Amino acid sequence: MLSIILVGVPFVAGLVSFFIRNDFLRRGVLMISAVAHFLLTCLVCGRQDGASFSGWFAFDRLSIVFLTITSLLFLGAAIYGVQYLANEKKQFANQAAGRFFFSVEAAFTGCLLLFLSTMTIVIASQHLAVLWVAIEATTLASAPLIYFHRTKRSLEATWKYLLICSVGIALALLGIFFLAVANIKNPGDLLLGKMIENAPQMNIPWLKAAFLLFFVGYGTKMGLAPFHTWLPDAHSEAPSVVSALLSGALLNCAFLGILRGYQICIAAGLGSYCREIFIFFGLFSVLFAAFFILRQADYKRMLAYSSVEHMGILTLGVGLSAGAVFGSMINMLGHSLTKAGLFFVAGNILSYCRTKKIADVQGLIGGKMRWSAVLWLSGFLLITGTPPSGIFLGKFIILKQALLEGHYWMTFIFLSALAVIFIGMARAFISMTQGVGSETSEQNASAQNTFGSLWPSAVFFILVVVLGVYLPDWLTHALEGAAKEIGGS
Repeated sequence: MLSIILVGVPFVAGLVSFFIRNDFLRRGVLMISAVAHFLLTCLVCGRQDGASFSGWFAFDRLSIVFLTITSLLFLGAAIYGVQYLANEKKQFANQAAGRFFFSVEAAFTGCLLLFLSTMTIVIASQHLAVLWVAIEATTLASAPLIYFHRTKRSLEATWKYLLICSVGIALALLGIFFLAVANIKNPGDLLLGKMIENAPQMNIPWLKAAFLLFFVGYGTKMGLAPFHTWLPDAHSEAPSVVSALLSGALLNCAFLGILRGYQICIAAGLGSYCREIFIFFGLFSVLFAAFFILRQADYKRMLAYSSVEHMGILTLGVGLSAGAVFGSMINMLGHSLTKAGLFFVAGNILSYCRTKKIADVQGLIGGKMRWSAVLWLSGFLLITGTPPSGIFLGKFIILKQALLEGHYWMTFIFLSALAVIFIGMARAFISMTQGVGSETSEQNASAQNTFGSLWPSAVFFILVVVLGVYLPDWLTHALEGAAKEIGGS
C-alpha cells in the first residue's frame, strides 16, 4: 500500500500542476509533494525489516537505499527549484516572453513531479516488465525538462536523449525476451522473486545473452562509457535542477535495472561471468571520463563526465564483489548528494555569469558570488574523493578490495585515472574561483545568494563529509543489507 501512495502522490500532484495558474500555489504543490514523498520514504525505511519480493511492487533492502537517495535529492531539488523558477520568470519577463512562461512553468513542474513518480515505480518494481516500462517512462517524463529553455542546443540534446536511450531500452526489452526463453521451464513469470528462485533451472546460454542485453540497454541509460553519448549534452543543456536529478537519481535507477538482472545471474551461478563484465566496463568508464575531463571547456559538461566516472566506479565496485560492493553503495550515496549540490551551484554561476565556458568565469570567490564559490570549491574536493568524505571512504574500500584480490595493474590504472581527473577538475575549479571577475548587476547577484539557491548544496555537502567520518548503525545496516543482495559482504 505504501508503494502505491509513494507513486500516487507525485503523480496526482504532477497532473494537477498542469492546470494551476497561480505561481505560488503551483510551487507550493511542488514543495508539499516533495516533503510528503520524503516523509513516506522515512516511513517505509522504518517499517522495513527484511527483503520482500512479494507482489509487483515492494521494497527490499536494495530498493530502499535507492528510494532514500531519490527522495532526499528531490526534496533538495524542490527547494532549489522554487527559487530557480522565480529567477527564470524574471528572465522571461525581461525578454518580453512572460506571457509564455505560465505554460512553460506549469509543464516543467508537472513533468518534474511525474519524473519523481516514474523513478519511484522503477525502484518499487518487482516485476521485470513493469520495471522496463517504468524506466522508459522516466525518459518520457524527463525529456520535456531538458527542453525547458527552448533553444536549438536544448532541442538537439533532447532529441539525442530520446533517440539513444530508446535504442538502449529496446535492447533491454530484448533482454527480457531472452530471459523469458531462459526461464522456459517456468514460462510467463517475470516476478523477480520467482526468477531468482527458478534461476538454477534456467538455460545458461540464454541467460548470459539476456544479461548482456540488460547491461548494454540499461547501461546506456546509466551513462556507462561507451554507451553514454546522450549524457554530456543532456546534462549541459538541461536546467541545473534537472541536471541534478538526472545525474544523482536517474542514473541510479538505470543501475538498479542492471542489478536486478545481476541478482538472477548470481542465483544461477553466473556471478563470476557478470563480474568480469562489470570490471571491464567500470574501468573503461573511469578512463574515458579522465580523458574528456582533462580537455573540457564547459563546466556543466565537465560535471557530466564526472558522472560517467562515478558510474564506472559503482560498476567496478560491484564487479569486485565482497566488501567492494559496500564501498560502491557508499560511493553511490556520496556521488548523488555531491553531484546534485554541484549542479545547484553551477546553476547559480550560470545565472550570474551567463556563460558555461570555464575560461569566461573568473574571480567568483572575491566578488558577489563568494558563497557559491566556497560551495563550488567544497564540492570539487568532495567529488574527487578528498578526505574526509563519503566518496573517499567508498573509493578506499573499493581499492582495498582490489588489492586483496591481487588486481595490482587494475589498481594502478584506476589510481592513475583518478589522478588525471583530479588535475583536470582542479584546473577548472581553481581558475573559476580565483583571479578578477567581471561584475554583474547587484539584483542578479542577490538572486543567486538566497536560502533556496545555497542551502540545498550546503546541506548535501555536510552530509557527505559526515559520511566520511561517521556511519550511523542504521545506515551501515541498510547499506550492508543492500550489498548482500548483490553479492557483497
